[in-house]
Parts: sequence; C-alpha cells; structure tokens
Amino acid sequence: MEFITYETEGFVGILTINRPKALNALNSQVLGEIDEVLDAVDLENTRALILTGAGDKSFVAGADIAEMSTLTKAEGEAFGKKGNDVFRKLETFPIPTIAAVNGFALGGGCEISMSCDIRLCAENAVFGQPEVGLGITPGFGGTQRLARLVGAGKAKEMIYTAFNIKADEAYRIGLVNAVYPQAELLDAAKKMAAKIAKNAPIAVRASKKAINEGLDVDMDQAIVVEEKAFGSCFESEDQRAGMEAFLNKTKVDGFKNK
Repeated sequence: MEFITYETEGFVGILTINRPKALNALNSQVLGEIDEVLDAVDLENTRALILTGAGDKSFVAGADIAEMSTLTKAEGEAFGKKGNDVFRKLETFPIPTIAAVNGFALGGGCEISMSCDIRLCAENAVFGQPEVGLGITPGFGGTQRLARLVGAGKAKEMIYTAFNIKADEAYRIGLVNAVYPQAELLDAAKKMAAKIAKNAPIAVRASKKAINEGLDVDMDQAIVVEEKAFGSCFESEDQRAGMEAFLNKTKVDGFKNK
C-alpha cells in the first residue's frame, strides 16, 4: 500500500489515509487501496474501525481535481461509481466505523466521513461540499447522505452555496457527534471504539444493520427488521452470557463473538 496504512490495537482497527502532500486527496489509487484494506480486515477479531487522515491539517481535502479535470461524461460516471462503491462498502461494513476528522473534510472528504457511523472532529476541522463551484455536483454520495444527516434545507444550502462550515457549526447541525482539541482527537476515537468493542459484537453488528436497513423503509417494515435482528441474538453465546451475568449480578468476562 502506498497511500493507506492499517494497524490494530486490541479489537480496534485504524485505517489512515496517508497522502499528506496532496492533503490526503482521493484519487483512483487511494480509493482502490481503501477497498483492499476493507476486504482484508479481520472481522473475527476486529470490533470497531477508525478512519482518519495523516497529519494535523487535512482529513481528506476532497477527490483529486487533477485526475477529474480531463474526464469525459462516461469517465466521470465511472469515477463516481468507483467512489460510491467504496463508500457504500464502508457504510455497510459489518462493524461500527468512526471517522476521526483531523482537518479539512471537503467534497469527497466530507462524503467519506458521512459513510462512517460516527463522526468525531478536531477543532480545526472544516466541512463542505464545494463541487458546484467547480462545475460539478457532489459525486460520492454527498447529495444523498448530507440531507439524511442534517436535513434537506441545510444540505441544499451547503451544496448550492459551496460554503464550508467549521467544527462548531458541524456539531450544531448534527453532522458530527463531538469536537475535540486536535491533540486529543485520535485518543477520543480510540476510547469510543474501545467502549464499543467491550459489548457483545454480534449484538452491535445486528444493531448497526437494523438501523441502516430500517432508515430505508417505513416504520412498519422497520419494526420487522428490528424483530429479526432481536431474535437472531438469541442464538448466540454472548446473549446467554450477558443475561446470565446480569441475573447473577456479575460482569461478563469478555464477550466471545459467538
């Protein structure tokens, strides 16, 4: 891998986009490497994934404009599909994902952060969808996920005006879960990931799947999604261990993901 590093700390995986000379911008190679890393994650022993950018200035500054500038209509659609396929894989990844946004999150950077379950950001983070100022639309899910996260009105304002917002405004509108000093961001993400990893992995995964699928259907169908997720947990050793510990007023000595 040239532009992606991946490491694990206990049950937590950390994927870092490492292209600092280009402010971690996404080109075809970076997208391909992210895709490869996601395929290689050991899901038996990894219970949460953190995604961040190298350096203290940029999370992901956007898609690579130099690569996009000469694309034809067909090539533009193909590039958009490549990004969307990778981001959708991230969005539907079986384990929870946390974006640790350590600086600029513009265009594709904002879009990849929105593909994660939870977004934490540094005080210097800047979010935006500046594409219309370049003569294009957001292409990696920005027109869809932003509206779902912050509401159609705010999403349209951000996209139509191409104006960026700072960390405090991102928190105010619900785009991020919390804001931290730059030096504390990654540790905060690791702490949250560790809290997730302590809980029953099968139940956590089932909850993620139920939330994601339920948001795409009406409430009557969504409740059925939850019923199936709920019922499936009763086949697990983790459920038996968790409830037995509760009834015995003890603590589970580590969930087994079985």
